[in-house]
Amino acid sequence: MPILEVTDLKKYFHTYRRRDKSSSTIKALDGVSLKMEAGQIHSIVGESGSGKTTLGRIIAGLIEPTEGSVILDGTNIFESAKSDLRSVRRNVQIIFQDPYSSLNPRFSVRQIVEEPLKLNKIPFTMKDIGSALMKVGLTPPEEFLDRYPHELSGGQRQRVAIARSIVVRPKFIVADEPVSMLDASMRASFLQLISDLRRSDNITMLMISHDISTAYYVSDVISVLYLGKIVETGSADEIIKNPKHPYTRALIQAVPTLGRIEQKKIEIRDSIEKSHTTVGGCRFRERCLYAISRCSEEDPDLRDIGNGHRLACHVDL
Repeated sequence: MPILEVTDLKKYFHTYRRRDKSSSTIKALDGVSLKMEAGQIHSIVGESGSGKTTLGRIIAGLIEPTEGSVILDGTNIFESAKSDLRSVRRNVQIIFQDPYSSLNPRFSVRQIVEEPLKLNKIPFTMKDIGSALMKVGLTPPEEFLDRYPHELSGGQRQRVAIARSIVVRPKFIVADEPVSMLDASMRASFLQLISDLRRSDNITMLMISHDISTAYYVSDVISVLYLGKIVETGSADEIIKNPKHPYTRALIQAVPTLGRIEQKKIEIRDSIEKSHTTVGGCRFRERCLYAISRCSEEDPDLRDIGNGHRLACHVDL
């Protein structure tokens, strides 16, 4: 049984312009479904505006969907009684993108890490706090317990944020761009830390990233999200080594590599401003150089193309 099952998730935002009294609907998520097994790292990859952060916040219970369900360990988190919801929220933790704004500047490291334990009424000792700090590489913990966020580097702040997430021993973590604000020298060590925590604590993680190479480094499964819909999903190896969707190929091509000058660039049109409200057909067609007439008439469904690889595209590349 999957630990997480997301079914036909939709989140629509309605906008209204006073000047011309017009309104429109932005479909941040439009029918997203996925399953995750315990101990798995599943990355959601896409550009800004793809809906990946909205997906993460819904799964974490921070916002409610317009339609669809999120079932965590057998519990529908949006249909649970308040008593059950507290347990659900204890078991789902989130690591935010910005380590500078996600920590309370008035709290010491000790207060930050112990806060979720107090909120969930979990008995603890200073040994538990120290153990969480040691797991994320803040050693010896005694040197960090009484420090405040402004006394830490960006990398140390993000480690504190991770310690805060794991201290309650959650079943599931949503990591929203956890390394995007760190310099290159820190990213590899953080990705290794995430891998180590998965092995030691059997943590299941949904990682959100705009960088497909970062996702590949730690993930078992990668799903590519474009304007609220998954356009390609499969094992990390399958997606990187055998990409089939032109958008996935463009994301891979955008990763700097040695010998880049010799690689053939997969070109796509840049603008996505009008695509959010495109009616009918494939929402990627306005940027796709391979679009055919069918793309304007029919929105492709995810279809199995073998090896657990699923694709939403009318064109075989």
